[in-house]
Order: sequence, then C-alpha cells, then structure tokens
Amino acid sequence: MNNPKAAEFIPLNIAVLTISDTRGEDEDVSGKLIRERLESTGHRCHEKAIVRDDKYEIREVMSRWIRDPAVNTIISTGGTGITGRDGTPEAVKPLLDKEIEGFGEMFRALSFEEIKSSTLQSRTLAGVANSTFIFVLPGSSGACRLAWDRLIVEQLDNRTRPCNLVMLMPRLDET
Repeated sequence: MNNPKAAEFIPLNIAVLTISDTRGEDEDVSGKLIRERLESTGHRCHEKAIVRDDKYEIREVMSRWIRDPAVNTIISTGGTGITGRDGTPEAVKPLLDKEIEGFGEMFRALSFEEIKSSTLQSRTLAGVANSTFIFVLPGSSGACRLAWDRLIVEQLDNRTRPCNLVMLMPRLDET
C-alpha cells in the first residue's frame, strides 16, 4: 500500500532491453509498453535497446548498464520461454550478484490467474547486480503489463510500505 505522505517520490533511471530476433523499434510493443508505464509513473527511461536473442549480445548491453552508476534498474522483455532460441535467463543469471526468487514466484502466481497452466513455461526472474535491479520479463505485452502493474511499479516506489526495493538501494553494496 502506498503512503503518499511518507516521502517524496524518488524517480529512478531505468534502462529497457527488448530481446527479439524478429522485432524492430516499430514492432516493439512490449518495450514501448514498459517505457510508457515507467515514464507515466515518474521514472526516467535512461536508454532503450533491442538485441537479438543471443546471450553474448544480451550480456554486452546488460553489462554496460550494470557498470553505469546512472542506471538504477534494467527491465528486459523477451527470450524467457523454453524454445531453443529463448536464452535470456541463461544470459542474465551469471551477471547477478543475487537473485530475487520471490519475483518469479509471484509473477507466475499472478499470471496463472490470466493464462492458467501456460504460465509454467515462463522463466521470468529478477535480481541485483552491482547495485542495479534487473527484471527479466516475457516478450508478450500482457506479461509486461502484469509484471509492471502488479509487482514492479510498487517495488520501485519508495512510498510503498511496509517495504520496497528503493529503500534498499543505499545498502546494496554493503559488505
């Protein structure tokens, strides 16, 4: 639950990565949806890119953003299924310092309400790398909408109580 009196909203710099072998900027419905949603809530789109479903291309862009201290969060869309070309989780997991298992669990539970057992094919995940939050979403716009509207938007709002990911940001690099 949000408490608007608790604090002033903190806008984050969010990078958006679409993973697709077939979509260009004009066809990138999911990437556009994420960008529109994050900007409409007061966050900034730091950068947006589209790469092929190739683990090295994914890692190249993600690693650059993870190293960039201006990027607070990365949201990717695409490549989370189980076909031979779906390799986003394999590309991203080695980059993570910690995985946030609850995100994938919650996403699939919520997704089950909409698409029933088809949600078991989703390998969506989240984690943190070099103090940067990373969300790996399926390529469908419905899945992106669900993830943003039901999970990510509240966790990237410092006013969400009892806790949110933003309040953890100053402590992410503790040793």
